[in-house]
Amino acid sequence: MKMANTKTEFEFDKVVTKKDLLAANVRWLLCSQICWNYERMMSTGYLYSILPTLRKLYPKDDEQKEMMHMHNQFFNTYPMVGGLILGIDMAIEEREKMASKEVVTGIKTGLMGPFAGVGDTIFGVILPTIFGSIAAYMGLQGNVTGVIIWMIVNILVIGVRFTLLPLGYSQGAKLVNEFADRLNALTDSAILLGVTVVGALIPTVIHATVPYVYKSGKVELKMQEMLDQIMPALVPALLVGLIYMLLGYKKMTSTKAILLVMVLAIVLYNLKILG
Repeated sequence: MKMANTKTEFEFDKVVTKKDLLAANVRWLLCSQICWNYERMMSTGYLYSILPTLRKLYPKDDEQKEMMHMHNQFFNTYPMVGGLILGIDMAIEEREKMASKEVVTGIKTGLMGPFAGVGDTIFGVILPTIFGSIAAYMGLQGNVTGVIIWMIVNILVIGVRFTLLPLGYSQGAKLVNEFADRLNALTDSAILLGVTVVGALIPTVIHATVPYVYKSGKVELKMQEMLDQIMPALVPALLVGLIYMLLGYKKMTSTKAILLVMVLAIVLYNLKILG
């Protein structure tokens, strides 16, 4: 007896091909921030990336226009991880078609903020701080390996970025629930690693000493030697802590902090407080 060819709730017509995923991936990689504006941020780049898929999923003009209008609403996240959201979106729309409109809107709105935090932390802060500092320090020493390290890191970042959209598509909506805790753990681990490495780089990159020498009769106390007994590289660490604290104020910018450091360095050097 021949069984009828019926579809279960988990089966649906596959429309999106590997070629479509590749096209969306390349578009997102190159054009995720085209026509960036303060009204809708990255909406144009997102629409441009998913547009070929929309044309396949919605052959009717009215449906296609409606979904294009939906995707051209406000969207902003870190470009490195935005492909993950795009892949999830494509998987859901492929299965649910027009019925996915509200779900996709909710997913984009709900994920763009948290994913931006993950992307900013890992790709915008941790990796450039760690490997950029190492590469810059080696470059200052005349070591070409620093340039090579920086190039390799950026190539690897692009490679990782290129895998996120297919990952989002393959996992679909399940990715959010299954990997939420892992993403948080990964972010926390990256922050801890970054703080550790930056802390270790402080005495190597920042040079600040206290040349003041206290004399009383035959007694001579060198201030820097006393500070080294308390904690080596105490002055550089305090300077970094001071700048970090200042950057926490709303009206303080990195440019103002740099100018402040320059002025303090000139004044304290001439007063022979710092050397």
